[in-house]
Amino acid sequence: MRPGPVTTRVAAIDCGTNSIRLLIADIEGGALRDVERRMEIVRLGAGVDRTGRLDDAALQRTFAALDDYAEAIRRHGAQQIRMVATSATRDAANRADFVRGVMERIGVEPDVVTGAEEAALSFAGATRELAATGEVAAPFLVCDIGGGSTEFVLGDGSGVRAARSIDIGCVRMTERHLTDDPPTDEQIAAAGQDITAAVSEAAAEVDFAAAASLVGLAGSVTTVTAIALGLPSYDAARIHHARVSASDVTKVAMNLLAMSSAQRAALPVMHPGRADVIGAGALVLDTVMQVGGFSEVVASEHDILDGIAFSIVEA
Repeated sequence: MRPGPVTTRVAAIDCGTNSIRLLIADIEGGALRDVERRMEIVRLGAGVDRTGRLDDAALQRTFAALDDYAEAIRRHGAQQIRMVATSATRDAANRADFVRGVMERIGVEPDVVTGAEEAALSFAGATRELAATGEVAAPFLVCDIGGGSTEFVLGDGSGVRAARSIDIGCVRMTERHLTDDPPTDEQIAAAGQDITAAVSEAAAEVDFAAAASLVGLAGSVTTVTAIALGLPSYDAARIHHARVSASDVTKVAMNLLAMSSAQRAALPVMHPGRADVIGAGALVLDTVMQVGGFSEVVASEHDILDGIAFSIVEA
């Protein structure tokens, strides 16, 4: 009798500018099955755009979340771990303090990936299922809106054709421009100009026009989708692969930017740690759709975390 496919239990951690997330999953025969997914808003990148350093309080918030994640990894018996750290740690002068704290807690060194590597992992996580089912037309332009950066990846079932990372994200734009609560029209206009210039630069390098579908990833996109759908609470199953029109994205973005943080926090789908930066994230998504001329965005709950998990067994 031929032995069945081997199941490997892995732990993937994505540490970004705004949040740190954990996926523990079983991978068998190229398929991934969730065991546990978790997210904590730790705002690791708070102030990095201004100071060039990771704030001590932000490091402690991140390490506290990692302590909890380490316990979950042990409890579920994950055989292999990979942690990817992205924009905030790429920019930080005191990156060594972060690396040392991670090693002490989970026993592996974080991979501080380049923008291109981050883009490839996001693309793999977001599109493997889409490419297999054919429910969304390829080629895909994957847009991963983070706290400190946004990644664009063009490709299809055969892989990545082009990728570009830009230093535009919901935390960075909020700290740089949207400093009032709610932001002023002048602040919104300045942020819009900054975002448009960077997105246009990316579009010159990654051929947006070659994409048949725009696939949006991460919390800004999924939260905008939840609001556009009118969900009474955050529902990942309803959000995953939902389609939102360009006009609805614009409407949601403008409404969010007109609200105070307290008003946004009161929305039933809003994660409390995202309320102060979601306006900037929505503005990034709206600008991407306008620059690229996309009529809709397909939201995905599968993203870089899934790509990290697959990379563990495919290395």
